[in-house]
Amino acid sequence: MRLPLIPPSDLTSEQRPLYDDMRKGIAGNFNAFLVERDDGALMGPWNPWLHEPRIGKAIWDLTLAMTAEASLPDNVRQVAILIVGARFDAAYEIYAHIAVAERNSMTLERLATLVAGVKPTDFAPDESIAYDFAYALVRGGVLPEPLYRLAVQTFGQHGTSELIYLVGLYSLVSTTLNGFNVPVPERE
Repeated sequence: MRLPLIPPSDLTSEQRPLYDDMRKGIAGNFNAFLVERDDGALMGPWNPWLHEPRIGKAIWDLTLAMTAEASLPDNVRQVAILIVGARFDAAYEIYAHIAVAERNSMTLERLATLVAGVKPTDFAPDESIAYDFAYALVRGGVLPEPLYRLAVQTFGQHGTSELIYLVGLYSLVSTTLNGFNVPVPERE
């Protein structure tokens, strides 16, 4: 880990409001996995965001907006997020969203296949489109037109836009995690 965790007692006046807002949001939305140390220091992408609170706040606000405005089914969201995490080999991202997907009853076989970067054979049509969509975007280049149209047909324009932004957000999260070498906490 390239940035030390910041205990709450060491937060600056600029970091404290962001920390408080993140803890509140984490408690309501990101509670399927370990996010803080015993002393209250935030782990995962939240720690690097605290180190740069102006940038961190902007990313956190986007994260909250993507969560509050979610219209896609959670299984579709988790497929896309896990594809991004697998493509970037972002350990904490994979750890966190495996926990979320497990909580939502995704099978171990499906999770293993997804994080190996392979498309499961038992997908529902919307999950299959989410996989292809996220896979194509993280590969780079323009999203193929037939895939875009299929997503609009399946998820509507708003859902398709959400899927694009979701892949972009979690690409940023994965890059943050990898750039700062954020470790995975031990699972109990």
